[in-house]
Amino acid sequence: MREEAYDISGMHCAACSASVERVTRKLPGVARSEVNLTTGVLSIEYDEGQTEQSDIIKKVEKAGFGCKPRTQRQETPPKAEVDEAALELRRTKQNLIGAAVTTVILLYVSMGQMLTRPLPLPDILSMATHPVNYAITQLILTIPVLWFGRNYLIGGLKALWHRNPNMDSLVAIGSSCSFLYSLVMTYLISDVPHHVHYLYYESAAVVLTLIMVGKFLESRNVQKTKGAITKLMDLRPDVAILAETGAEVPTASLKAGDLILVKPGTKIAADGTVTKGESSVNEAMLTGESLPVEKGMGSAVIGGSINGDGVLYVSVTRVGEDSTLSKIIKFVEDAQGKKAPISRIADKVAGVFVPVVMAIAVLAAAVWLLAGYEFSFALRIFTSVLVIACPCALGLATPTAIMVGTGLGASNGILIRSGEALEITHKTSAVVLDKTGTVTEGKPVVAEILPLSAEENELLALAAGVESVSQHPLASAIVEAAKARNLQAADAPEKFENLPGRGLRAEAGGGTVLAGNQRLMEESGVDLTPLERDGSRLAGQGQTPMYFARDKKLLGLISVADQVKPTSADAIAALKNQNIRTVLLTGDNRAAAEAIASQVGVDEVVAEVLPEEKAGVIRRLQDEGKTVMMVGDGINDAPALAQADIGCAIGNGSDIAIESAQVILMRGDLRDVARAIRLSRLTIRDIKQNLFWAFCYNTVGIPIAAGALFLSHGLLLSPMIAGAAMSLSSICVVTNALRLGHKKL
Repeated sequence: MREEAYDISGMHCAACSASVERVTRKLPGVARSEVNLTTGVLSIEYDEGQTEQSDIIKKVEKAGFGCKPRTQRQETPPKAEVDEAALELRRTKQNLIGAAVTTVILLYVSMGQMLTRPLPLPDILSMATHPVNYAITQLILTIPVLWFGRNYLIGGLKALWHRNPNMDSLVAIGSSCSFLYSLVMTYLISDVPHHVHYLYYESAAVVLTLIMVGKFLESRNVQKTKGAITKLMDLRPDVAILAETGAEVPTASLKAGDLILVKPGTKIAADGTVTKGESSVNEAMLTGESLPVEKGMGSAVIGGSINGDGVLYVSVTRVGEDSTLSKIIKFVEDAQGKKAPISRIADKVAGVFVPVVMAIAVLAAAVWLLAGYEFSFALRIFTSVLVIACPCALGLATPTAIMVGTGLGASNGILIRSGEALEITHKTSAVVLDKTGTVTEGKPVVAEILPLSAEENELLALAAGVESVSQHPLASAIVEAAKARNLQAADAPEKFENLPGRGLRAEAGGGTVLAGNQRLMEESGVDLTPLERDGSRLAGQGQTPMYFARDKKLLGLISVADQVKPTSADAIAALKNQNIRTVLLTGDNRAAAEAIASQVGVDEVVAEVLPEEKAGVIRRLQDEGKTVMMVGDGINDAPALAQADIGCAIGNGSDIAIESAQVILMRGDLRDVARAIRLSRLTIRDIKQNLFWAFCYNTVGIPIAAGALFLSHGLLLSPMIAGAAMSLSSICVVTNALRLGHKKL
């Protein structure tokens, strides 16, 4: 079996992607065919003995869409590809602005004359005195809107031609019929001035303009999503230093076995093993570990992580697609390319709704013609059915509720990236929480001070003075703790020596001061027996104990740890009240994870996992039938955020985490997770109400427009009344959606 990916163009809705899936699945030997509407990618698995690549392309193109094999992902996105995407978005925006401005003018001219007190217009354009000029003015204003929205008209009619109707087909039919009917009425006005009341140019223009607004917002969100991949790629440095020659070479040219030199404060160019040197390495962007990891001979390092203040010689082990960073990028791409679990309801019914409405319109017109009525009467029936069935109410039912819902969320510090995210969130049955920076503060602080041969404040002041020369996060935590107590830190050391992987040695206060871990103290002959049990206890709780000694005499111990956010326990309790399972997921050690879990009360703990393994945990929960929300804040969370049904990022987290997520909590308050779920549930309820009334309106309106009550009650819906009814149904839907904005979360 062969698995391939194809770029599909010309898709605008779920009905489009379903059409591509349907036609490709009919090919012999196809085992799987899935289309992601957002990325425009077809993933297909097929037997090469029964189907060829050309067969797939031909089948998709025959269905009315563009298709070409997807090129293999490159280490950096081609500039031409990025520029083309930006240019297309800019072109869409320009068309939207042009259509919107012209539509506003058209509405002023057309609808302004229908008011009890008409809006002022020059007499030469007056509906009463110069009906022909009035009609031609509307015609001239409508043509640019049709031109700006031509892609949707052409695409909709093309889809209809290929028997794959979608929402664009509804728009194309409604707009085209309104325009053509109005064009005929414009031609007849000189003979029958009363026909000036049967112009529906504004209907054609408004429908197209509203569709263009939605498509522009969708395209912009897709561009932002792709930005996450680009930023992940930016983590890799452009050049590396070869240890043997000292020459700088492009990172892409490295191969396994090369020995590279990593200077202090620089990014590690590739995955490898340390052969010489000691240093602390910041892997937070890749593993989520808030504290730097000490590296020495034989230690594995990850490309893209940042070296501390030591010099490292690294033997490259993995490059290109095999590197950890590349795997993370691939996981994000794969997860983003998966098929959305929920498609818009209106798109799902479009394939049935369009042919049914057209059949009713044609059948009704034919029946009245056979009954002996004039062609103009039958045309009036045909147009009335299509106008009243125009998908305004059906199309507005979902987006208006989503618009109000996202606005309500924004006012509460909850940003929803897309309507689809708002739709899915209400089904959340499991919430997976990253530890560092999500449940905890993500910044090390002093947890305990255990003095031995000095007072507590004296020990802290001495420690702050010694650590003031270090840039290590642990040192910064001690200095900040002294400042918080308004302590005067001891004088900075006269001399100091950084000892990578152990701590530091300094000359201060007339003696030699040691500050560091158990290894440093043991190597220096300092007796740790008095505090050995405390050190083990604190380490078991996930804290980092730091020992201090002067002239080989132990002064005490200061432990540093990442603290739980004050709101975390309340947030998890709120999720449990909604019958949602909670899971703590972290790359940190199990002791630290268990300690945090006991404080906040989560249901399950998964610790010591790599970024790609985090995505696997999400998949496991999904395989159990759970709808999973992942909450994180770091680059290491990006694959899991993309894999989850809903990715939720803490607003003060990394840009990549935020761009990989669909929900962003701007206040950094974990309690907003429960509020986001409640917001989604309220919005879904509103959408269902809107869809009910939209379908109810069509169920009642279409038969009346077809003339069902004409013979018995003499009631016939003119296109003008049909247009008014269509507008009224839209107003009802919008009004119902606006009620959502007054809800409390």
